[in-house]
Amino acid sequence: MHILIAEDEATNRLLLERALQRWRHEVTVTENGAQAWEVLRGSSPPQLAILDWMMPEMDGVEVCRRARTMLGQVQLYIILLTALDSEDDIVTGLEAGADDYVTKPFDHRELHARIDVGKRILDLQSDLSNRIRELEASIAREKTLQGLLPICSYCKKVRDDQNYWQQVEGYIEDHADVSFSHGICPDCYTNIVEPQLEQLKNSGPEGKGSS
Repeated sequence: MHILIAEDEATNRLLLERALQRWRHEVTVTENGAQAWEVLRGSSPPQLAILDWMMPEMDGVEVCRRARTMLGQVQLYIILLTALDSEDDIVTGLEAGADDYVTKPFDHRELHARIDVGKRILDLQSDLSNRIRELEASIAREKTLQGLLPICSYCKKVRDDQNYWQQVEGYIEDHADVSFSHGICPDCYTNIVEPQLEQLKNSGPEGKGSS
């Protein structure tokens, strides 16, 4: 998974980078909030961001706010990394758009577990988005027949909206997600096909000879 690190303190930044690489993640490293924001606005943004709260130029909370208000439906899981652990601070971070937080000094096992939670949530969101797109595409393809449909009493052709007469199967294929495979029903076989077969039999060479 592609993860962004935004941490102004060099030692913490290096520890985070090495830990994430050891856990086999693709890592992008930035040193302040402004750099982090530019990465998030890029053409290939990360799926998860670990943002230090206190950073120069732009703090992690402000990056959260911008990401949630300006990046639209981009799927991004944000973990705030902070030495602030009061209830008010936590609420402030979550209200700004963070999904989770880890307090400094961070425990590697805890961070690993919280990243795994983020990955599961992102996978669920991605699966849900795919299902919604499939449903929307299915609805867009779906065509319905409704209303009064003129049909000829003799040949059974139907009249479309352009006043053009066509076979029933052609009209339905144009207006619904179906296609036809032709066959012969029992009644038609008895009333139409069998008499034709009998006629052909009687009109053959043997039929002519016996007449």
